[in-house]
Amino acid sequence: MSRPIIAAVAGICFCSCINVPQAKQTSFETVTLSRSTVTVPVKWSASLVGKNDVNITPRTDGQLMQVCVSEGDHVKAGQVLFELDNRRASLAVDNAKANLYAAQAQCSSALLEYESNKNLFEKNIVSQYMLSTAENNYSTAKAALEQAQAGRAASELELEFCSVTSPVSGIVGKIVNNPGDQISRLDVLTTIAGNTQMQAKFSVTESNLKDIIAEYGSIDNVLRLLPDVYLLLKDGSKYPYPGKFTSVAGVVDVSTGSVSCRATFPNPDGILYSGIQGTVVLDIDYEDMIVIPLTALVRLQDKNIVYKVIDNCAVSTLVEVEPLADGHNAVILSGASEGDVLVAKGAGNVYDGQQVIFPEKDENPKGRK
Repeated sequence: MSRPIIAAVAGICFCSCINVPQAKQTSFETVTLSRSTVTVPVKWSASLVGKNDVNITPRTDGQLMQVCVSEGDHVKAGQVLFELDNRRASLAVDNAKANLYAAQAQCSSALLEYESNKNLFEKNIVSQYMLSTAENNYSTAKAALEQAQAGRAASELELEFCSVTSPVSGIVGKIVNNPGDQISRLDVLTTIAGNTQMQAKFSVTESNLKDIIAEYGSIDNVLRLLPDVYLLLKDGSKYPYPGKFTSVAGVVDVSTGSVSCRATFPNPDGILYSGIQGTVVLDIDYEDMIVIPLTALVRLQDKNIVYKVIDNCAVSTLVEVEPLADGHNAVILSGASEGDVLVAKGAGNVYDGQQVIFPEKDENPKGRK
């Protein structure tokens, strides 16, 4: 055998995992698969609104005479917020009172006439016709009296509407009108944020909701048994009071493929306001799962590959995985088992059969001096 052939054969024999010697031997980071319970935070962007937010609109038309509060004021239910011109309404009340007094007098007169004719009829002094006429006049007077009473109540209610009050306790929002402005029933004068409890409105993807319902059995069970959620504010801080899922819409938005949901948070310190943005977070526990980092996966078309480490060399293996909502990990469904060692980082730079682990050499073996 010639020297070149012997050299080539020797080169092949000493190349166990790689074909090209490396100037510097390095080891890839690996992970040994094990089963465990993994807590994964699921996050949804949300906007907050007071549970009892109310748009304040007048119930009558008129000129705005006085703004009784300022933006940001804390008000109680029933407190006067705005005063409208009530002069016309006051005159209507006076007129209704006068009509009521007249109707009462007419009713009293008709009653006297009826009772008198009744006595005379019993003595055969007046005819049945006169008695019936007196009775009808009394009935008409009573109807007129009731109508006058209703007219007075309506006029007093219209006068009451000139004082615009808050139906709930809360914080006054933006005030858009000034004294002197002409106001109609369609105008929104301000918004009262009932912020003792705040609702976070957010959308859950159909697949996310399906998984949650599958875990708990029904939407009713989800609302009853789902663990508390917490709120991350826009500055990244965690709101100190946990909240609860309180509603799940029954219709999927076809344009987004998501479902509108709400979570309610207590607001005893008043630090949450309507309109602020945040993130609702739900911690979901996955029990007895094999979880790997997404950095261990190599995506080839519609397949997922991991590199198992066998005898220090990479062996490509097809796996089936389910990515977790945290965006960093995935659950192994098939293809890898507990105890397998995988390349955890840099899997995209590994090729099949490559040596990925180089045992550290002992620089001072026993017995060497």
